[in-house]
Amino acid sequence: MDKTYSPADIESRWYDAWEEKGYFAPDMDGDGEPFCIMLPPPNVTGSLHMGHAFQDTIMDILTRFARMQGRKTLWQPGTDHAGIATQMVVERQLAAEGQSRHDLGRQAFVDAVWDWKDSSGGTITRQMRRLGASVDWDNERFTMDESLSAAVAKVFVELHDEGLIYRGKRLVNWDPVLHTALSDLEVLSEERNGKIWRIRYPLVDGQGHVVVATTRPETLLGDTAVAVHPEDERNASLVGQQLRLPLTDRTITVIADDYVDPEFGTGCVKITPAHDFNDYEIGQRHNLEMINILNPDATLNDNAPEAYRGLDRFEARERIVADLEAAGLLDGVDKHSNKIPLGDRSGAVVEPYLTDQWYVKVESLAKPAIEAVEDGRIRFVPENWNKTYYNWMNDIQDWCISRQLWWGHRIPAWYDDEGGIYVGHDEADARQRAGLGDDVALRQDEDVLDTWFSSALWPFTTLGWPEKTDRLDTFYPTSVLVTGFDIIFFWVARMIMMGLRFMDDVPFREIYIHGLIRDGQGQKMSKSKGNVLDPIDLIDGIELDALVEKRTTGLMQPHMAPAIEKATRREFPDGIPAFGCDALRFTFANLATNGRDIRFDLGRIEGNRNFCNKLWNATRYVMMQVGEGTVQAPAEHSVIDRWILSRAGVMLQEVATQVENYRVDLASQALYEFTWNEYCDWYLELSKPALQNGSAAEQAATRHTLLAVLEMTLRALHPFTPFVTEEIWQRVREPLGIDGDSIMVQPWPQAPARDSEAEDHVDWMKGILGGIRKIRAELNLAPNRELRVELQQGSADDRERMAQFQPLVAALGRGEGFEWLPDDTDISTSAVALVGDLKVLIPLAGLVDPQAETDRINKQLAKEEAELQKARKKLSNPRFVDNAPKEVVTTERERLATHEARVDSLKAQLERLARL
Repeated sequence: MDKTYSPADIESRWYDAWEEKGYFAPDMDGDGEPFCIMLPPPNVTGSLHMGHAFQDTIMDILTRFARMQGRKTLWQPGTDHAGIATQMVVERQLAAEGQSRHDLGRQAFVDAVWDWKDSSGGTITRQMRRLGASVDWDNERFTMDESLSAAVAKVFVELHDEGLIYRGKRLVNWDPVLHTALSDLEVLSEERNGKIWRIRYPLVDGQGHVVVATTRPETLLGDTAVAVHPEDERNASLVGQQLRLPLTDRTITVIADDYVDPEFGTGCVKITPAHDFNDYEIGQRHNLEMINILNPDATLNDNAPEAYRGLDRFEARERIVADLEAAGLLDGVDKHSNKIPLGDRSGAVVEPYLTDQWYVKVESLAKPAIEAVEDGRIRFVPENWNKTYYNWMNDIQDWCISRQLWWGHRIPAWYDDEGGIYVGHDEADARQRAGLGDDVALRQDEDVLDTWFSSALWPFTTLGWPEKTDRLDTFYPTSVLVTGFDIIFFWVARMIMMGLRFMDDVPFREIYIHGLIRDGQGQKMSKSKGNVLDPIDLIDGIELDALVEKRTTGLMQPHMAPAIEKATRREFPDGIPAFGCDALRFTFANLATNGRDIRFDLGRIEGNRNFCNKLWNATRYVMMQVGEGTVQAPAEHSVIDRWILSRAGVMLQEVATQVENYRVDLASQALYEFTWNEYCDWYLELSKPALQNGSAAEQAATRHTLLAVLEMTLRALHPFTPFVTEEIWQRVREPLGIDGDSIMVQPWPQAPARDSEAEDHVDWMKGILGGIRKIRAELNLAPNRELRVELQQGSADDRERMAQFQPLVAALGRGEGFEWLPDDTDISTSAVALVGDLKVLIPLAGLVDPQAETDRINKQLAKEEAELQKARKKLSNPRFVDNAPKEVVTTERERLATHEARVDSLKAQLERLARL
């Protein structure tokens, strides 16, 4: 083995070997129980971000674990065509060449998008390989594949035939730059400073006015009512009266509706049904007129007074405010901070917009989807996400599935010149179904389907539906879906509805909902904040200047670049070092708790890089001890060997249980504790006396145990850290005589039986040795310095164990003597460590210079007391305790307790020294 662990030298090499040998594909001829997991299809335009890497790591752990259990394992990969994002990429390329999609025409533009996809759309799949994702690449799918597109058309036609898909005019999120409807997930919310304008609406009878407040004064041109609460006594007399709508020649009516908050302002609210979602619902209840005042580009249309037609909405706002003030109708203006909806791709302010769209009636589809969770056919993990699912499904609204784009699944509907609509799998099918001849001219709907529509079919279309394939029969329903809580509504629920409708079964048995990755301060990672970490940069490392350039290029708000650069240089003065893939994966596993928010900091990944290095160095030591040739299993093991085998068995059972329960964080913790503490720190040390001074049989038994436990540990670690474990396993398997080309196709290790007697003996020895080491540390004594050890009190069992294990304890603790003292012996000048009732004593006389040691401890004590005072001062400040984040206060309290314990320990040491 190389002296130094270098992940860059092994990772790509092993991944290529696994893929080339076909290890990622399921064994369709095997008899193992099927296990299937679907990759949530990332955007074909995308690159691997921290959320992807975190989620993919969890899925790969589950997949590799299932494969090692002998299950027929499929991790189905694929990408989403990402309508808006992909179209924008190609449109920007055309713009750079002085062209637009309209210059090319629809078909030529779609051809250009396909060309881009074929040449540049594989970034994220290449990055997934870097992360070690063991997906079945030979069966990778794309939502626009011919077979998947045919399946999408089939679903649309069948739902339309059942009356579950219809076309209607309703309010949608509208992007005035991209000229398309958006889903809620494609709308970002940003807090901005703005204004709230108070406007007077005169009563038609001339008896005064009402005052309404709005953050969008331009929308008053589309008002069709003013609403008050029905129980608001102040405004009860207004209900039914007519108002003059400012700056127009229209009148509107005062209505009563429970939606109005009577405590807010005057209790009077302007109602603009065509430009506000809440107002739309009120308009539906009161049968109000819907007046759209905007064009698709957010300029004012002909429904606005002539003076404002053609103006951009924000330019119109300024002119309308000025005209209101001139007319004496502006009651006041206040500063106001509110959340602004922005298109996540264009950055434009999104408008509620009344337009014709295609919808799915979802109420009848939602009912069986709710029942599937209620009766346990689908289980959420953690279970508390059931409530979130139920809340949305029980109040579900019809689903807008049309988008005004050219890239995507074009809606399979055609129109004649009279406005008739004909749906079919293609134009010929639509004509046949409607009995239309070729003499009737038809034009296809210009819109495409929402990408969530095709991805809702993902669990069964990727397996071959509507054809009856072996893969569909074997792997549907799939085993588990791994996803974030943010798309429970947009994707998870829709897959359940579609799976039940078209497969007559749930799409997955379990849904593991994980939290969202945030930065070290708990902030959401976003380009606008400049706090994004690229997982590939964490694997390979990146220099500071390159990191700054990456974070400040292409910002939606370029003025933020200087602040982002300054923050980056402060946080990463030396850039980001190369940590390797295994360290990153193990860190993600550590973080996979049941919490909603997951903080990521580089300290943890650095610790896991050290963990991989520790494993590497431990293996080098073991291989040096083993030497050449094979090792044979011994007929009998020493108590030390029995102990590590027992602990390995406990670890293996714990890891398997936790992975099966989707607690990969607890599984990784068990692996870390066993590998670092029990195997590397304790067993390697405890085994040295047998290796150095034991009989030939004892040495052989110890060498075999060293290797056997290491090998089973590597297999247990493999789903978490696949590359380093494969590289090491190739060295370890040969002396053990294990056949096989790769660790990833080895079975999950059989757990050795629990040996409580050996564990009790070694725990006792560890207590003795730990006590001696603690005293060494307190007295600042060299690890190799021989110490006189005395013992006092304790039980008959302690005496029996000391008689049996004294040579081992003496060798490892660098101790001598081990004399038992009468219980009444004065031990005030000895350092003491307690192991149960047993006192382990190190006489201080002649061991240390009392004055020098007192001076050293006093210096330490002064530092600790200063830190203690700082902690007490901070925690005595109510402003800190009440306003700081809860976890920060908890950390400070833990820090206080640590310093208090250290101060007490140092004072006790000074008291002992004073008696010398």
